[in-house]
Amino acid sequence: MEKIRTLFKTSGTRHGAYSVGMAAVVVAIVVVLNLIIGQFPEKYRNIDVSSTKIYEITDTSKDLLGKLDKEVKMTVLAVKEDTDERICTFISKYSSLSEHISVEWIDPVLHPSVLTEYETSENTIIISCEDTGKSTAVAFADIIVTDMYSYYYTGSYSESEFDGEGQLTSAVNYVVNDTQKQIYRTTGHGETTLSLTVNDLMDKNNYSVTELNLLISGEIPDDCELLLINAPTKDLTWDEKTAVENYLAQGGSVMLLLGDTNSTGLTNLSALMKDYGMESVDGYIADPERCYQGNYYYLFPEMLLSGGMDDGISSEMVLVTNAHGITLTDPVRDTIRTSAFMSSSANAYAVTEEDQTAGTYVFGAAATEQVKSQDVEDDADKEQTEDSGTAENDTDSKTAAEAKESRFTVISAGSLIDSQITDTFTTLENTTVFMNAVTENFDGVENIFIEPKSLDVEYNTVQHIGLFSLFVIFGIPLLILISGFVVWFRRRRA
Repeated sequence: MEKIRTLFKTSGTRHGAYSVGMAAVVVAIVVVLNLIIGQFPEKYRNIDVSSTKIYEITDTSKDLLGKLDKEVKMTVLAVKEDTDERICTFISKYSSLSEHISVEWIDPVLHPSVLTEYETSENTIIISCEDTGKSTAVAFADIIVTDMYSYYYTGSYSESEFDGEGQLTSAVNYVVNDTQKQIYRTTGHGETTLSLTVNDLMDKNNYSVTELNLLISGEIPDDCELLLINAPTKDLTWDEKTAVENYLAQGGSVMLLLGDTNSTGLTNLSALMKDYGMESVDGYIADPERCYQGNYYYLFPEMLLSGGMDDGISSEMVLVTNAHGITLTDPVRDTIRTSAFMSSSANAYAVTEEDQTAGTYVFGAAATEQVKSQDVEDDADKEQTEDSGTAENDTDSKTAAEAKESRFTVISAGSLIDSQITDTFTTLENTTVFMNAVTENFDGVENIFIEPKSLDVEYNTVQHIGLFSLFVIFGIPLLILISGFVVWFRRRRA
């Protein structure tokens, strides 16, 4: 016992006991802090430290979830233990942002009948809303996107994107909304089909796109909320032009994108544009001041965005190629208001085989007009005929009719949504501008546009070695070695 007492009286033993005691205190503090922090909501506990910020949720989703007033259920048909940790973490983090979202995991191996019940396959998330009776499915493969091209070239799959937020927010927006916007896309004039990227954005925004051949139907359907004419190579017939004019006169919305074919060669379309204060110029537009790497026909237009058109826009970097130009003229009626939202610089040229004409040219413009719906006018006339004393009702009917607004949007560069641009230059805002232009045709609708997160490996490289770089590479390690040596030497002398 005396030897043990003597042992604890030495300075080394005292230092050792002190170290053990401090370590025990630190461990106790860490345990207590973990117990306390574990009681916090998960949205405060999960911190995204990934290089690509795949767990970071944008304000668009937060606003949608914050306004959520319907119960939404996420049923995950997968074995949770075998599911990619990134998907598990994101579902947990996402659902914690709203008390109206509940998550249930169902093991399809233990309960195989669930796949038949939901008419889907495993590794799928079913998002449903009982209030609206709507549901949709999101596959894991749509969240962690695989680059199929790498398989063809290298024989192995590689992950390219993480689209958890985009897919889930789109699904929630779809199931909680009772209505779906109906878009008709014209066919029969050599129109360009929409790319997979644009179709995906349409689906995410709960827009239904249906083909329409005006030569067959003869008129635009009553449920059409936007008529889309995408890069036609042939002109509208006189009857088709009349149908479009009547649709606009009833307060409809039309969106025209011009392709390589200049609208000056499309007589009826050109006449329609001219009525609304837009006139095409011959040739392609070259802009030495705002071009891509010296190619004068690859242009970065100046953006003149306002209202809902600038939603989600930060850099205002949009690239178009082989663009035709538009000049704004006086519309056929004083009630029409035409304004540009995309144009060249003042030093651009309209280039043809014979000439080059300097000037400022518009690439995107929208014309609006307050109109009266013919149906409302007819109803008002009937009321006036049946009861001449209902002046107040007649006034209300006219007021309602005057509140109807038609909108004619023209984008003279169909390359704005060309997949070769949007899929190659993913940091540009082409698709955002296009979807904002589409959304402007609908009342009370916001553009739900969330870019997938890239999963490409990021490398930290030092391109230019300077004094700071030398200090980081050599100075900091040397200071740590010197300070360690000083501490060791002092302890050795003690």
